[in-house]
Amino acid sequence: MKVVIVGGYGVFGGRLACLLLADGVDVCVAGRDLGKAQAFAARHGGKALRLDVRGDLSPIAAAAPDFVVDAAGALQASGSDPYRLARFCMTRHINYLDFSDDAGFAAGIAQLDDLARAGACVALSGASSLPAISSAAVAHLSSDLTRILLIETTIFADGATPPGAAVMASALAQIGLPLRLWRGGAWREHFGWSEPKSASLTPSCRRVTWLVRAPDLMLFPGAFRTRAVICRAGLEHGPMNIGLAMLGYLRRRAGLADLAGLGPGLLRLARTLTRLSSGVSGLTVEVVGLTDDQPVRRRWQLTAIHGYGTYIPALPARALLRRAGSLASGARTCLADLTLAAISSEMADLPMSMACSEEAAPSLFQLVLGETWRQLPFALRRLHSVQDVECFSGHARVTRGCGLIAQVAARFFGFPKAGADVPLLLTKTRTPSGEIWERSFAGRTFRSTLSPAARQGHCRERFGPFTFEQELPVANGSLSFVVRRGWFLGVPLPARLLPRSCSKEFVVDDRFTFDVGLYAPLSGGLIVRYQGEIGPDAACGAGQASAETPNRAAGTF
Repeated sequence: MKVVIVGGYGVFGGRLACLLLADGVDVCVAGRDLGKAQAFAARHGGKALRLDVRGDLSPIAAAAPDFVVDAAGALQASGSDPYRLARFCMTRHINYLDFSDDAGFAAGIAQLDDLARAGACVALSGASSLPAISSAAVAHLSSDLTRILLIETTIFADGATPPGAAVMASALAQIGLPLRLWRGGAWREHFGWSEPKSASLTPSCRRVTWLVRAPDLMLFPGAFRTRAVICRAGLEHGPMNIGLAMLGYLRRRAGLADLAGLGPGLLRLARTLTRLSSGVSGLTVEVVGLTDDQPVRRRWQLTAIHGYGTYIPALPARALLRRAGSLASGARTCLADLTLAAISSEMADLPMSMACSEEAAPSLFQLVLGETWRQLPFALRRLHSVQDVECFSGHARVTRGCGLIAQVAARFFGFPKAGADVPLLLTKTRTPSGEIWERSFAGRTFRSTLSPAARQGHCRERFGPFTFEQELPVANGSLSFVVRRGWFLGVPLPARLLPRSCSKEFVVDDRFTFDVGLYAPLSGGLIVRYQGEIGPDAACGAGQASAETPNRAAGTF
């Protein structure tokens, strides 16, 4: 077999070239800089080929390869015709693979499907870590789940090998810019390299990770009918993480438009930090779903040591080329062409390992209520079954107290104004320690953070400096909230200074119904009371009707 690797002397293309040369493949290392290609070939083997994908492509035809692999990076920026190289290959009956990390590019390769089939050849986009490996992991983890609620992929990069210029340019192109994520059955806007979260690859490898753009974000909602898809990445060294986060903030807040000029400086910093690298990197995929109506979290991880993490993106291409004879013709995203077993077999000669695990994934209220959870009607369990982000909407009747304490409390906590039919939107966000509830009454918003208490059947709810522990008794299909203890800035409050809560949730005509009343300490006067009905937000269903996601499941679970 003969393979031309465009960008074959780069970081990822070079790793693929080394793997294929070890497999006995005839490799041509191609790129715009013939000197670099020749130097790589002299060091590792293969042939050098000068090729500019925006210019004359005839050197490819002259080389007469079986496959062309585009590992040059930033494929989405390849001029007015991003599929020029792939189309050139298809018209000459040459098979094509690429390492694209752009969702639109990877999905758009399907426009060449008729051309590929006519030539009995294959064009696969995204034959890299994402989505080729991540989709294989999701398929493996979710094979027996009745519903998938969340897919979260995390890339753990090490600092042993600095990123190439193309990779850095791709990263800078998304930092701080709007990022659309499918969460809670609807498209929501976030920002690239934002919302930091601590994550572990191994017990000794913990990184701060950030939201990033990846093909999975567009492709997985339809392919796996999940309610949420998240992709994160974390660098090994704090200065790089902090620097990119600051750039994202400046782009969002100060209108810093073009970050490309900062690429060389960041590359120099990355090279300076290489000596401090642990050499540990990898990829994790977590799937939360239902089995026997119970939520479980399944995790797959791939760990590389000794700085071999840069070989991970090359594994799918190596596996596909070894199985070239069994690939179905056509042009498509590399989503279902490999299994985890196939990818695992490509790691035998590399210092890498795979592992899978499973654990229960109860929602916050399922954890707090324990055995009484099953006593709740479905509508209550639906609202309290949050694994990522869920929205609920409805209307409420709001009554406000008139006393001084009521007025001060309402202003301090942001309680809603009085009204007979006030639109209500409740957004619940799962966190590692609990949930964040954001209640918006006709645009007036207040939020609280809930977490489990030490005692079964109790939870804690924090409003700014105030924290209250509430007992959650279940009786006759209703759930009540009774304040038992409280703290101000961590200092316990005397029982006589605790507010009184007369709050409960119940079902009327299969609708989630609430009656929340808060009364002042000492005097017992009303502070605020809101009553009404709420259900899954209709925007979730509207989001599923988008042309980008034609095959999504209904917006309930």
